Amino acid sequence: MNLDDEDLFRDAMGDVTPLKDCANTQWLRSPSTKAPRPTQANDEQENFLTRGFLDIIPLTTPLEYKTEGIQQGVLDKLRLGKYSLDASLNLLRQPIETCRKSLFSFMLQARKQGLRNLLIIHGKGRDDEAHANIVRSYLARWLTQFDEVQSFCVAQPQHGGAGALYVSLRKTDQARLDNRERHAKRSR
Repeated sequence: MNLDDEDLFRDAMGDVTPLKDCANTQWLRSPSTKAPRPTQANDEQENFLTRGFLDIIPLTTPLEYKTEGIQQGVLDKLRLGKYSLDASLNLLRQPIETCRKSLFSFMLQARKQGLRNLLIIHGKGRDDEAHANIVRSYLARWLTQFDEVQSFCVAQPQHGGAGALYVSLRKTDQARLDNRERHAKRSR
């Protein structure tokens, strides 16, 4: 977006006021698929996501991660947006501590529901010290602290581009069992 586009956008949006009490979480599955509900407090587990000192990741460095044992093809397919998204979390313009709590709750709920592919929107800053880049840098640290995160990478432009991440979670034990049973029925 060039400066003229930004000025036009600001002029067009000048009298718009934000909605109050909007949830930061958008569930992409229909209610009939039992998508997780965001919770205010996590009553099951203490939030283990770190606080404090942070190495800020330069904006020019794309975020990307995969755990040991994950094939490059899986990350490539994730990067291309080939997996259907189950849920998304919007962290735009949220204080860091709110982002930390929201992410923790979101990940717990996604795991409980057996979701596999998530979108986390963090925004893009203009420079390395911008709030959006600080949130982005924290996300890179926090996501690696979840055992169930198998990979993450920058989203496709239609999902937020450099201002968002695709996150891939491991299958739950129940999903693995269901998969085995399904494939066993085929081979009979």
